[in-house]
Amino acid sequence: MGDTISMDFIQAIIFGIVEGVTEFLPVSSTGHLILVSGLLGVSQDVFTKSFEIIIQLGAIAAVAVLYWRSFMNPEILKKVLVAFIPTGIIGLIFYKVVKTYLIGNEFVVIFALALGGVALIIFELWYKESKIALENSHDTGRKPIEDAAFQVGQVSYKQAALVGVFQAISIVPGVSRSAATIVGGLFLGLKRSVIIEFSFLLAVPTMVAATGLDLAKNYSSFSLDQFGVLAVGFGVSFAVALGSIKFLLYFIKRHNFISFGVYRIIAALLFWLFLI
Repeated sequence: MGDTISMDFIQAIIFGIVEGVTEFLPVSSTGHLILVSGLLGVSQDVFTKSFEIIIQLGAIAAVAVLYWRSFMNPEILKKVLVAFIPTGIIGLIFYKVVKTYLIGNEFVVIFALALGGVALIIFELWYKESKIALENSHDTGRKPIEDAAFQVGQVSYKQAALVGVFQAISIVPGVSRSAATIVGGLFLGLKRSVIIEFSFLLAVPTMVAATGLDLAKNYSSFSLDQFGVLAVGFGVSFAVALGSIKFLLYFIKRHNFISFGVYRIIAALLFWLFLI
């Protein structure tokens, strides 16, 4: 790709848009950020790797705004925290390995993106045939976003913990946190609308913890300008994610995720041609 450069404000805006669009779709926002940095020639230094983690908190903040009532419900909080525990433990154990060897590794991202696309297609075809009864669950008579308490009430504590285990797989860039939790939830027998709502809520403690851990380890090495770049990326990802959440809630009422699986495979091929 030639010489690499440090990130500027224009690139932070681009990253913010990419993050806001992809965070809640089953296509891997982290993977896209890593690959876009390669296309833009942005160096994968300590700041860029941290930026690719921290900027996700901007998109997650959109969940906190849209679902704030849900976080006031003790029953929801307990189930979300139960789901977070496996991810938190595994993420803490493998933080150094992920940050050193996986974040910024374009080959890992492309492979995970393609393999995840194939897995998503195969799963959706199997699910359509063997779990079709669950597809009658889209209309609950309640409005999306306002319905989270009812939805999460259908998740047992055991299911919540297992969804957290599935989410932990997404510490590998390119896997996709949303894809891992949604597919995991469907596999466990949860309705599509239920696991998507739960995935939104679970994203909040997951990314708060990931961002807090990374900032604690690296904030002293950031310059004032770099904090400004972070702020721009954070703000843009937050604004774009508000629309992305509403799009996904609209999309799942009419479609499965096969199209996202196809997109992942095509994107992996294109990134392979341009980056490897």
